[in-house]
Amino acid sequence: MSEQTDSLNLLRDALRVFVAERDWAQFHNPKNLASALSVEAAELLEPFQWLSTGHLDQLSAEKYTAIRHEMADVLTYLVLLADNLKVDLIAATQEKMALNAIKYPVEQVRGDARKYTDYQD
Repeated sequence: MSEQTDSLNLLRDALRVFVAERDWAQFHNPKNLASALSVEAAELLEPFQWLSTGHLDQLSAEKYTAIRHEMADVLTYLVLLADNLKVDLIAATQEKMALNAIKYPVEQVRGDARKYTDYQD
C-alpha cells in the first residue's frame, strides 16, 4: 500500500469510530452524504467571497482557519461517502487522471483552461 492509501485508510477508520460512537451511521446513506458533501463544498466558498484571488496573502488568520476547517469537512464527507459505496478514492483518482490525460493532451491544452469539448480539431 502507498503512504497516501495508508493515510486515507487511517482517516476512514477514525471516521468510522467517530460515527459509530455517535450512532450516526443510520443517517449516512449515499444521498445524505452526497448532499452534505455538496453543502460543505459550497461553504468552502464563503471565506473567499469578495477576494480577488484568494491567494494566501489575501487571507486573514481567521479566514485561513475557516478554509482549513471547511476543507476538512469536504474531505470527511467524501471519505464517508467512498466508504459507504466501497470506492477506493486513490484508485478512482488515478483512473480519472488517466482519462483526463486523454481528454486534455498536454500539447493541445497547455496554458488553456477551456473544456475539452471547446477545442477544435
